[in-house]
Amino acid sequence: MGLFDKKYCDICGEKIGVLGNRKLEDGNLCKDCAKGLSPFFTERRRSTVADIKQHLAYREDNRAAVTAFNTTRALGQGTRVLIDEHAGKFMIAGARKSEDENPDVVDCSLITNCSLDIDENKTEIMNKGKDGKSVSYVPPRYSYSYDFNFIIYVNHPWFDEMRFKLNSQPIKGEISSSRLTFTGYENTVTRSAGYKECEALAEEIKAALNQVRQEASGQEASGQEAPGAAVAFGAPNQVVTCPLCGATTTPGTSGRCEFCRGVITS
Repeated sequence: MGLFDKKYCDICGEKIGVLGNRKLEDGNLCKDCAKGLSPFFTERRRSTVADIKQHLAYREDNRAAVTAFNTTRALGQGTRVLIDEHAGKFMIAGARKSEDENPDVVDCSLITNCSLDIDENKTEIMNKGKDGKSVSYVPPRYSYSYDFNFIIYVNHPWFDEMRFKLNSQPIKGEISSSRLTFTGYENTVTRSAGYKECEALAEEIKAALNQVRQEASGQEASGQEAPGAAVAFGAPNQVVTCPLCGATTTPGTSGRCEFCRGVITS
C-alpha cells in the first residue's frame, strides 16, 4: 500500500481525508471518531481497533451517567470539578454543557491520589533601543507567571490520571526584590493573590474529593477509621499495589485496600 493511498476509518468505514488519519496499532481512525475518545485517554497509538470500539462504547454509556449526574458541589474556574456527593461520583467539565462535552463520570472510590504541579514560565523583559527595536537589558531582566495543573490519579480501566489546569489565565508572580549578578537580575518572587487562590482551590478540591472518596469506599460507615481521621491523601508514599487484588490503593490508617478490603501488611 502506497503512502498516498486512500485510507478508510476502521470504526465508521468512512474515507479519511488528507491529514485526518489517527493511527492505531492495527488500523486507522478518522478525526471525527477520534473526537469521541476521552480527553484523558492517551493510549490511542498503542490501541487496536477492537480496543477503540470498546472505548467508544464506554463513552456512549457515559452519556447516560452524565444525564443522571446530580451536581451537589462545583469547584474551579474555567474548568471545574463537579461532584455528586449522593452518588459518590465526580467529573471534570469545561464551560460547555456537560451533555455536549460528555465528561467522564468516575466513582470517587477509584481515586488513589491527588497532586498539584506548578509550572513556572519565565519571560524576558525587553527594552526599546534607539532605533525603536526591542533589545535585551544588560544584564537581562525577566517576568514570571505560573500555571497550576491539578492531577487526580485513578484506578480506571481507560486512564490512570485526570490532569487539568486550575487557572484560566496565567498567574503572575510578584517580584518583591531584585539584585544584580554577573548573569542578570536575580529576582525574589513572592506569591501573588492569584497564586494563593489557586493553592487554596487545590486544597479545597483535594479535601472535597477525599471526603466523598471515604464515604464512597464505605470507610466511615464501617467504622474502620477513627471519627474525623483522614486518609493520607496526596502523599505519594502512601500509594501501594494491593497484593491481593492488584489495585493501586491508598490504605491510610485502616491498613486495608479500599477495593477488596484485604489487609495490606507492607
